[in-house]
Amino acid sequence: MKWPLHGSNPQYLYEAAGLPFPKSLLDFSANINPLGPPAVLQKRWGDLFQGMGTYPDPHMASLKEKISQREGVEPGQILIGNGGAEIISLIGRLLSGKKVMIVEPAFSEYKKACLVNNCDVSYYRLSDGWEIHLDDLIGKLQGMDAVFLCNPNNPTGMYYKTSILLPLLKACKHENCFLIIDEAFYDFTAEYEPLVPFLKDFPQLILMRSMTKVFAIPGLRLGYLMADGGLIEKLSEFQPHWSVNSVALQAGEWCLEDENHIFKTIQFIQSERNVLFDFYQEHHFEVSNTAINFYLLRDIGLDDQYPLFEFLLKRGIVPRHTFNFTGLDGRWLRFAIRTSDENRRLMEAMQAWRSLNPLFL
Repeated sequence: MKWPLHGSNPQYLYEAAGLPFPKSLLDFSANINPLGPPAVLQKRWGDLFQGMGTYPDPHMASLKEKISQREGVEPGQILIGNGGAEIISLIGRLLSGKKVMIVEPAFSEYKKACLVNNCDVSYYRLSDGWEIHLDDLIGKLQGMDAVFLCNPNNPTGMYYKTSILLPLLKACKHENCFLIIDEAFYDFTAEYEPLVPFLKDFPQLILMRSMTKVFAIPGLRLGYLMADGGLIEKLSEFQPHWSVNSVALQAGEWCLEDENHIFKTIQFIQSERNVLFDFYQEHHFEVSNTAINFYLLRDIGLDDQYPLFEFLLKRGIVPRHTFNFTGLDGRWLRFAIRTSDENRRLMEAMQAWRSLNPLFL
């Protein structure tokens, strides 16, 4: 069975599962901010119409300047892309033919971008609990040209602090190996420790960011990368002119000006996560130790989670399958944290499942 490679677009998931598409559904498969976009986008959406008749700035100077001021880096250390997917694709071209290691489980686009560019790809699989064992991981770096690490991790939601990342970064510098850290979900966690200051002393460090997740603008496609200026120049050579449209560029500027949006998001996610996890503990579901807006879940009474997966789909509730996450292989389901009402309806469905499938502990 060929399962969709990503969340969202649930019609393809129902087609793969051989189930009729429901009249109404709740999609927990896409990890987008449940609070929606910042209010300024709806308020000023009409202003964006004026920019549609002209080409966007190919240098994206205005948005770069805003990111530069916010992060404390030079504009020449920033590359803006058409979402994280384009940025990963550009990195794949940079690494063409090189030896790359991916810390798994991880976002599938790393592997895809590397393989299409004839990279020699190997994998470091995290053990149960998904903790990073530094000595073991560092021992695998010899001969590697690059390492991909998703932090916070997709799909587990786990966040690895600087005490873990700095020794790894030092080891990568010693091996002359890029450490590519995907921070697509960094702004959902109150625990985040900035890595940007390390760019100055570690030219091997590459930080990827997404603006589509926390600002809930996946249809606009917007993300950026921060790295050594020389590396940004090389990556820019692979990027076509006008890769990012003028609407996305202007929307990105407005989003960055609304700092309260991220604060409210973090507070809301923490509150809803506590409610959900108390419920799961009471009803004997196991969840990952997430720090952000999504989590893995499994019914401890099942080795194969497909019966639960199918049960939810038939009720119009869409989890993210994990068949294409190395090391998970369908043994977990991933759920985004949605609105309070949507989370309540999910808990009602999970309670209905448990009443039909009781555990005798």
